[in-house]
Amino acid sequence: MNSGFEEIMAIRGRGMPADGEVTIAGHDPVFSARFKIGETTANILAGIGVAVTDIHEMKTGGRQKVAIDVRHAAATCQSSKFLSRRTQGAEWKGVSSPSMEHMRSITQPWQCKDGRWYLPHFNLPHLHDRVIGVLKCASNADAVAKAIAQWDSHELEEAVAAARACGSIVRSNAEWLEHPHGKMLAGKPLIEITKIGDSEPIPLPPGGRPLSGIKVLDLTRILAGPIAARTLAENGADVLMVTAPHLPQVPEHVMDTSHGKRSCFLDLTKPEDVATLKKLARDADVFSQGYRPGIMDKHGLSPEQLANERPGLIYLSISCYGAGGPFSDRGGWEQIGQCATGICLDNGDERPKLLPASACDYTTGYNGALGVLLALARRAREGGSYHVRVSLCRSGMYIYKQGKVSYQDADMGLSEAELNSIRIESTGGHGTLKYLGPVLKMSETKPYWDKPSPTLGSSKPEW
Repeated sequence: MNSGFEEIMAIRGRGMPADGEVTIAGHDPVFSARFKIGETTANILAGIGVAVTDIHEMKTGGRQKVAIDVRHAAATCQSSKFLSRRTQGAEWKGVSSPSMEHMRSITQPWQCKDGRWYLPHFNLPHLHDRVIGVLKCASNADAVAKAIAQWDSHELEEAVAAARACGSIVRSNAEWLEHPHGKMLAGKPLIEITKIGDSEPIPLPPGGRPLSGIKVLDLTRILAGPIAARTLAENGADVLMVTAPHLPQVPEHVMDTSHGKRSCFLDLTKPEDVATLKKLARDADVFSQGYRPGIMDKHGLSPEQLANERPGLIYLSISCYGAGGPFSDRGGWEQIGQCATGICLDNGDERPKLLPASACDYTTGYNGALGVLLALARRAREGGSYHVRVSLCRSGMYIYKQGKVSYQDADMGLSEAELNSIRIESTGGHGTLKYLGPVLKMSETKPYWDKPSPTLGSSKPEW
């Protein structure tokens, strides 16, 4: 096995699996990218398979074989691109909106007056407006380029952060590792699992699937967090998404990351809704959130507060920068993780270039799911409440560490035949959708979603 998979198994802390238990087939490049998107994602998915097998063994006494195809693993990092909906004329059409295409066109690296590159993040309306408020320009590529060219890169990075918007200087990996925040993250594992309270051992609930009876509250949006909870759902967990009508969403990601879940509305600005959420948490096994630091504490929903009320809770925190360094209070998204850690710089030629896939987001989501699985197994063995932390930048550092590849074709990717071999269909509140199914192969407990992607707020806030 490769060193990247060995690092994942070191987090598990039980040595390597037996020979022949795990098969990782294929290699990069899958996409037109200089980084090993497929192999890196396959390592983590294989780790999830081993963690699911550990739970299966605790429930049944038997282990199972795990297999992942590198090309299929890579495809999951472009998952929403392969989502389509059947029209009334029985045609399949993609679901990406023109507004999102515009946002993506300006969420790119632009050169500052000091010669450095800076990426502003525009992909949600409120963040778009805050960045435009700093730049004081029109919302198009020419205007953004001209405005950023008037700024010193460090001054712009600080001004955007002060506006509670998102962006990052395009750093080299060496620069990031010398930066105080990069140094802090380099000293932490890819997945942090910290015991934060005591409880008696809590046996895994009965049921035919590995996570049957496990209740998950998913308070996350967009990609990494929803992917973590979706991964738990595909192994049998009861996942209840919690959002509110006023919170910005990206429809294509909602449709693609919500398979196997239910969805309810609770508004954290309303005390009665916070009380309902706390009641749900007292019966939950997992509480997953991706809010900026301090927000959950303000509502009485911090890891320690909830673990005190629900001993044995597994609390998952997902962030861009991770906890503990000078950037910890800053928000961020996929593109920020790539720019901060050196990926964006080294993936380009004359100018920095983003990866053709959301590799930081998806690997962080899978890391979050893996951390929860490991914590659930530990809770069953020895008891305790646990705080699992993962971040986009730490995942980016793991991606960078796997090394680079060269490619010839500017339009690499999966063929339509390959995609069709892993696509599935379902009909629900969004109509009939075609999308990538679970790609991890398990010999005894096949991962699957037991319900279609729901419309937001379509269920009551109850178990």
